[in-house]
Amino acid sequence: MKIKKINNALISVSDKSNLDKLLQFLSKYKINIISSGGTFNEIKKLGYKCTEISRYTKFNEMLDGRVKTLHPKIHAGILSDRSSKKHRRQMLKKKFKNIDLIIVNFYPFKEAVNRNKNVKKIIENIDIGGPTMVRAAAKNYNDVSIITSKGDYNSLINELREYKGGTSLKFRENMASKAFGLTAYYDSIISNWFYKKLNIKFPETKTLFGRKFAQLRYGENPHQEGSIYINEEDIGLRKLRGKNLSYNNYNDIFSGLEILSSFKKPGTVIIKHANPSGVSINGSPLKSFEESYKCDPISAFGGVVACNFKINETLARKMSSIFFEVILFKGIDKKALKIFGNKKNLTLVDISKFKIKKNQQIKYFDNAFLLQDKNHKIIENKKIKFVTKLKPSKKELNNAEFAFNICKFVKSNSIVISNNFSTIGIGAGQPSRLDSCKIATEKAKKFQPKKLKNSVAASDAFFPFPDGVKKLINSGVKIIIQPGGSIRDKEAIKAANKAKVKMIFTGIRHFNH
Repeated sequence: MKIKKINNALISVSDKSNLDKLLQFLSKYKINIISSGGTFNEIKKLGYKCTEISRYTKFNEMLDGRVKTLHPKIHAGILSDRSSKKHRRQMLKKKFKNIDLIIVNFYPFKEAVNRNKNVKKIIENIDIGGPTMVRAAAKNYNDVSIITSKGDYNSLINELREYKGGTSLKFRENMASKAFGLTAYYDSIISNWFYKKLNIKFPETKTLFGRKFAQLRYGENPHQEGSIYINEEDIGLRKLRGKNLSYNNYNDIFSGLEILSSFKKPGTVIIKHANPSGVSINGSPLKSFEESYKCDPISAFGGVVACNFKINETLARKMSSIFFEVILFKGIDKKALKIFGNKKNLTLVDISKFKIKKNQQIKYFDNAFLLQDKNHKIIENKKIKFVTKLKPSKKELNNAEFAFNICKFVKSNSIVISNNFSTIGIGAGQPSRLDSCKIATEKAKKFQPKKLKNSVAASDAFFPFPDGVKKLINSGVKIIIQPGGSIRDKEAIKAANKAKVKMIFTGIRHFNH
């Protein structure tokens, strides 16, 4: 184990919290401290000895602080190879000292972006000296310890305690890996800000960034490990009770939040394996929940419930009688919370602070990923065509638009049957559109056969053959909404006219693979 004694340390941090305890240990092992600006003032304020950088380098900072740590005395001290005779001679000739410990965190660029729209102020929060020192120290981890997070102060203290003012190679290497991860993360935030500013959606190079938010219980299956990463300070989800969420839990949660974000009214979504098993924006919160559950009570078992309203005592009693893994809501009564307290395996998550963002969508495969805009398309009235003899009323059109909107979130091929702003049958993820029609109609017949009469059916893409249309018509569907565009559209329209069914073409496809 290659132990390196620390004699000189440079500290330059934007976040100055938790310094006191660390400084105690640096002082205990007689480690000389170099610092600059606000960090220097904070260290002096805490009562510790410190040499200001400009005094150390004999070069005053300039250009409004843009140049202060960018000096050969600093970077030679960080980058010198202690095992190289040549380096030692050069350092001796220049009378430069080795710097053995770098503690740096960066200007808060992301916070600056969130805080204001002044481009000049944002640019000034692009840290130059910090990342430069961090990269130098990480490169020279054989000799230098690099700390980039206050969360690692205790680890450094433990090293200093164990090795009498030194650090192990394993520790330095681990910190170096974190340091390079941080510089990459920081630079990617900046580059993505520029891309957004310039409206460049598909740049020549695309860097994804995120920080670890939580270790998951497991991945999609128990033999797979998993973690969740976020690129905001807070994901906007607050867990009130329950076990740690799994990969599948988050996948279902995100699916539910996507659907909820498309509602302008109070509504409930029940998700199972990333597909909705029931959706309703019909009436009160209690009624919307009951209607969404009725759509497929079997599939709802063990699912995720997503609500865009506050849960009261009455609704909590209703929900607690059914096994769900996760319930999402915008606020909850104390009495309701108490009712859920008896549900051992239930996780409650408040989504009041969650806001959907119209970002891009990414899918990975091995060493490649697909990037596209999220599907936020809504029906455009100009593109709607009423292609049958009978035309829908305004209320019927609104019902049809609801079903077509839900179709967007169901895995393709998808068929959604609804009645009065509630789904009654959903056919998802079939290679054949006819099979999706069969599944949707059979589920509706099984759980809510009376509502099939005069119902609405939505298809995420056109019908390649009229067989699916006929299947829906024979089940009792009276309105069909679909993109249109098949070479057999005329056959589908003919079948609808014959059965006195209304058909609407949207001109919009909603594939979701």
